Amino acid sequence: MAKVRIKLKSMDITQLNNICNEIKEIASKAGTPMSGPVPLPTKKLKITTRKSPCGNGTATFDNFEMRIHSRLIDIPADDRLLHAVMRLYIPRSVTIKIEMKE
Repeated sequence: MAKVRIKLKSMDITQLNNICNEIKEIASKAGTPMSGPVPLPTKKLKITTRKSPCGNGTATFDNFEMRIHSRLIDIPADDRLLHAVMRLYIPRSVTIKIEMKE
């Protein structure tokens, strides 16, 4: 049977977990088995900049970090289930990618 793989990415982990819980509820209401959400490694993007606007002066630095959290969900390719997932409200901060697997 074909499966659907859903990849979710976001910088806000609370919104990401809320979307995963909603997908989990849809799958449980439909009575289909679901694997996931599997937490993938968090990407940490770090930038170090000088505090001084001109670049000269004391050697003080600011460190900035952006974390990108990812989740992976596998569900069976059921039309009713996919239609319900597609109708979910996804916030702008969450990126969703849906692909078919065999």
